[in-house]
Amino acid sequence: IITDFETGVVMMEKNADELMVPSSMSKLMTVFMVFEKLKTGAWHFDDQLPVSETAWKKHFKSEGSTMFLPVNSTASVGDLLKGVVIQSGNDACTVLAEAYSGSEEAFAEEATRRARQLGLTRSTFRNASGWPEPDHLTTARDLSVLARHLIADFPDYYPLFSQKDFVFNGIKQGNRNPLLYSTAGADGLKTGHTEAGGFGLTASIKRGDRRIIMVLNGIRGEKPTSESGMKARAEEAQRLAEWAFREWGRYSLFRAGDVVVPDAAVWMGEQPTVALMPMGAVDTTLPRRSRPDMKVSVVYTGPLPAPIKAGAEVAKLVITAPGTAPVELPLVAAADVPRLGFGGRLLATVRGLFTGPAR
Repeated sequence: IITDFETGVVMMEKNADELMVPSSMSKLMTVFMVFEKLKTGAWHFDDQLPVSETAWKKHFKSEGSTMFLPVNSTASVGDLLKGVVIQSGNDACTVLAEAYSGSEEAFAEEATRRARQLGLTRSTFRNASGWPEPDHLTTARDLSVLARHLIADFPDYYPLFSQKDFVFNGIKQGNRNPLLYSTAGADGLKTGHTEAGGFGLTASIKRGDRRIIMVLNGIRGEKPTSESGMKARAEEAQRLAEWAFREWGRYSLFRAGDVVVPDAAVWMGEQPTVALMPMGAVDTTLPRRSRPDMKVSVVYTGPLPAPIKAGAEVAKLVITAPGTAPVELPLVAAADVPRLGFGGRLLATVRGLFTGPAR
C-alpha cells in the first residue's frame, strides 16, 4: 500500500488487508509504545533498564538480529531505541517490553490493545520483536496507519529512523533500510524478514511538501539467498517510490478560511443565507493525468434549517477524478444564524405557502 501522508489518499494497494507475518516491522509498535512513555515524561532517554537473563537467553546465539546486550547489564532507553530502530535488535525489544509490562507476553497484550485504539483493526502481537509466533500477524494497511502515527505524533523522536548506523558494545551496525542509501528524501522506517514473511519494508519518503508512506511485504529474491531477497526488496521499494512521486501530484483546492458557497439558503433563520467553508485547507492527491478531469461539487439538503452554529458541519465537498475513489470532506457554516422569533416564523410560513421556501 502507498498513501499520501498529508491527504491520506491511497495511491496503490494490493492485498492491503490480508493478514501477513510482519517480521521485524512489528518493532514499530514497540517503538510507538516507548515513544508514548517518553512523550508523557514517564520514561527518559537516559533511564537505565536491566538486561535480564530471560531476555539474554532468549536471543543469545539466536539466528535473529541482536544489539549484543551483555547479560545482567543495563542500557539506556535511548540506546535501546537505537538498537531497535537501527540494529533491529530483538534483545533490545525484550528489555524494553519487560521494563514496560513486566514480561514480554504482557507487553504484547498491551501493544495489541493500544494498536486497536490507534485503528490497527487486524493486528495481533505475540511479542515485541516480530520473532515468529503463531497468530503474530498484521496487514499492510495497519502498518501504514502505524507509520503515520509515528511520524505525526512524535516529530521530535521520528528523526531517529533516519540514523544510518549505531555503535554499541564496540560493535557498529548499519541501518537495514535500503532507501536511506539510495532514494532521495527517504527518512524511515523499518525493514523486516523471516522465512514465513519474506522480505518487507515500511518506508517513508519526503520531497518538498510531499510525503508518502509505503508498506510492502512478502518479497522473495530470484535465488534462495538473503542477498537476493534484500536486493529485490531494495529495487522494488525504490521503483514504487519513484512511481508515486512521478505519476501522482498533490493539488491545493482551497485555503483555510476560503468560502466555497457564499449563499447557502437558510430556512427560518434571521439571515436568509449562510456561507459555507472547509474546516481547513483542502488538498487532494491525484494521478497527474487525471487532474484535467477533476470535479469538485458541494452536496447538502437545503434550505438549511435554523438555528445554525458557526463551525457546524452542514454540507460535504466531494472531489472526483477518473481512476480514483471519491473524496468527501466536511463543509461548515461560516457564521451563526439564529432562528427567527415566533412572529418571523409565522410570516415565513405564510409566505412559504404562496412562494415556497427560499432556495
